[in-house]
Amino acid sequence: MNINVRARTDVSFLFSSLGSGAAGVGGSNFLSDYASIKNGSYAKLMKAYYSETANDSVKTIAKNNKSVSKAMTSKESKKYAEVQKDTDALKESADALLGKSLFEKKDITVTDENGVESTTRDYDRNAIYNAVNSFVNNYNSVIKSTGETDNDTVDRRVASMKNGTASYEKALSRIGIEVNTDGTLSLDKDTFMKADVSKVKSLFNGSGSYGYQVSSQASMINYAADNAVRKGSSYGINGAYSSGFSNGNLFNNYF
Repeated sequence: MNINVRARTDVSFLFSSLGSGAAGVGGSNFLSDYASIKNGSYAKLMKAYYSETANDSVKTIAKNNKSVSKAMTSKESKKYAEVQKDTDALKESADALLGKSLFEKKDITVTDENGVESTTRDYDRNAIYNAVNSFVNNYNSVIKSTGETDNDTVDRRVASMKNGTASYEKALSRIGIEVNTDGTLSLDKDTFMKADVSKVKSLFNGSGSYGYQVSSQASMINYAADNAVRKGSSYGINGAYSSGFSNGNLFNNYF
């Protein structure tokens, strides 16, 4: 058996049959491409390209997750603590309206201008008004305190609460509650005291009512604020999170 070893020692011999015309690798100069790989210029090109692409990706992620791109300061932490306090108060006032006792008729004793007392069986309208007024004040406090924060999740939760309130705008207006342009609420006592108590009850009492929905939204805003604080405090000096937050972990691949 004879083996014919040619004198050609350069690697181009391996690709000599491919040619450089239309019939050879789509008309490309294969040896030139190979040479660019061998001498490292192709690798440099790829590194430069993908390095820039990766940097762009990080910038995009940081832009879309602006609230978690840096460690939280003490001042910012206090703002979220205020949100948590206000949402706790809102949930408490909303839950108070969910109770049955507030909307049960009682013996109400009143005294007229002549000092004559009379007792009737009716709703305690003053107690109901005070409960709804507390709800409105706490609702407005949440709108104000969340407006001082900068967190996407908190913003979405607040927007959801506002949208829910807007869907009840007409019903709320009938009992003296107006939705302002900034999302806060205003309560007119005279209109409220003359309103049908059954309409107030349908809005604030029972599972699935407007009051129940706000109570749930307050809990979710509270959780989002708490999560923002924990995430901000766990952001390390090396640009990575010490805790397992799904959004934050996106950055760990780049730093």
